[in-house]
Amino acid sequence: MIYARSGAEALAERDTVISPGTGIEHWGTVFFGPRTSTTRAPGPQATMSELQAHEALKPHFHGVSMFQLFIAGYGTLGNRGQELKPLTIQFKDCHTTYGPVTAGPQGLSFVALRMYTGDSKPVYIYNKAEAREKIRPSKRRMRVSDQVHFSIEPLLRSRKDVAWETIMEEEDDGLSAKIVRLGANMGVKGPDPKIAGGYYVFVGNGSMLNDGEDLPLWSMVVVENTEEAFEIQAGSDGLEALVLQYPLEDI
Repeated sequence: MIYARSGAEALAERDTVISPGTGIEHWGTVFFGPRTSTTRAPGPQATMSELQAHEALKPHFHGVSMFQLFIAGYGTLGNRGQELKPLTIQFKDCHTTYGPVTAGPQGLSFVALRMYTGDSKPVYIYNKAEAREKIRPSKRRMRVSDQVHFSIEPLLRSRKDVAWETIMEEEDDGLSAKIVRLGANMGVKGPDPKIAGGYYVFVGNGSMLNDGEDLPLWSMVVVENTEEAFEIQAGSDGLEALVLQYPLEDI
């Protein structure tokens, strides 16, 4: 199937939640699926977390592979303080520990994108008994991109050519991350989803048209690998979209 969600509509349902990783109240938004899950279900799962100033999520892992997009604020990853500036892309295989994720003085917003709903409940490694019980083999990849930069509005709108740029080089199982830049009302065919595990198209700048709906900033479309290639269509101000391709999984 193909799923679409307006960023504006999702953020209108933003709520306060208690973080299981810090015990602190911060903000959560659900784009697709449940906020957290322990069982497999059809359809994608995508959520946003917005951390308080200086809030720090303890090291943990999930049972589902995911891309994470750090889209607003500022923070650091790991004990070495790797910078997380808007917009930074992270890919993390299932059962791969990462963290701490620490917000700066202006807070930190990030979106977790999963191709399917599975065992996404965080497992914190300070709980050694639970971590030993839950951990499973995986490729243990944890890739973090350089900062992605976006165009100013008039430059984006006036683009004449489609531009694809690679953010994460494609791997043998299909994992990759790219950005496509389109001028006003331009369109381009996305990747063939059948060559990998499907992909997300995430609006990083401008807007994207889908079935007559104008999808604004932070909207997303999910193309499962049973579909044909998706037509990525820019709105009247152009579009810069992340195309996040998931690895093939034996699931």
